[in-house]
Amino acid sequence: MPAHVPPVADERDGLLAYLTQQRQALRATAHGLTDEQARLTPTAGELSIGGLIKHAARCEAGWTDLILQRQRGPQRAADESDADEFRLAPRETLAGVLDQYEAATRETDEVIAGITDLGRPVPVPQGLPWFPADVPAWSVRWVLLHLIEETARHGGHADIIRESIDGATLFPLMAAAEQWPDPWFQPWEAPAG
Repeated sequence: MPAHVPPVADERDGLLAYLTQQRQALRATAHGLTDEQARLTPTAGELSIGGLIKHAARCEAGWTDLILQRQRGPQRAADESDADEFRLAPRETLAGVLDQYEAATRETDEVIAGITDLGRPVPVPQGLPWFPADVPAWSVRWVLLHLIEETARHGGHADIIRESIDGATLFPLMAAAEQWPDPWFQPWEAPAG
């Protein structure tokens, strides 16, 4: 049934299936939006759908880098703002950040597929206030659970933002974006005009 995780065979399958479901929901909030709409911040905060997807892509890439113990480019300093990570910049497009998100999620899935032990330690970066100083390592399992949590939280933000933009809600958006066969919701359609 669309919008539900199918039966799972084991822990890895279950974690990846729930992560995939949350990714699909986040992507669906962007269905049918223009770049201008993806930049809108219609709620009390500064979050936009385009910015949230951009952040989710960077988040997945960052956690995959931690798992692999690699560093791509400069890291954000402890006193540096992350506000730009949550904004779709003037030169960025919704299609571009969706492509970045797709590439990041594909890499995460490939990396996880190659790890035999989900209990494998992932060293916690030290000296940054958003990482605990008293925890030496997480497990790959913990990282996957965190990605599910992070994606779901930002998907909820995106749901509220999207409804504020044009009244669209998740299941009609998913039915339209994924072209559900025999949907139980009327698929979302772009307003005429």
